[in-house]
Amino acid sequence: MERSFPYRNYLRSQAPRSARQRALSQFHGWDWTEEEKARHVGAKPTSEIIPKVLGGLRFERRQSETEILKVWRNQIDPTLAAHAQPTGLRNGTLFVTVDSSVWLDEIVRYRRREILERLQNSFGRTLITRISFRVG
Repeated sequence: MERSFPYRNYLRSQAPRSARQRALSQFHGWDWTEEEKARHVGAKPTSEIIPKVLGGLRFERRQSETEILKVWRNQIDPTLAAHAQPTGLRNGTLFVTVDSSVWLDEIVRYRRREILERLQNSFGRTLITRISFRVG
């Protein structure tokens, strides 16, 4: 049973349709051209969407954190690096988790300035402005 729509004749009188549109029209028994146009009105090019999506994923920040881990392993004393690992970076503060309070005391008293200077020499003074150590 064919459905009857009041504006069906109007749609048929429009400009010639592509083979795709004709096939969809035959398959569904409905002229989808107006609905397809309505769906595509709000479509945006991918060149607009991709930068926004990538910006939301914050790849730059994650790349910086990965670079910090690499420099940490290469620039910091291996004995110290075995007991302390960077865990995050927020607003210029590098958060480092230390495995024991003894090592925390050692780092805070004697090595904090040295570690900060080495990291700032590698990344500049704006990325890492201070270090926060905590037992974890």
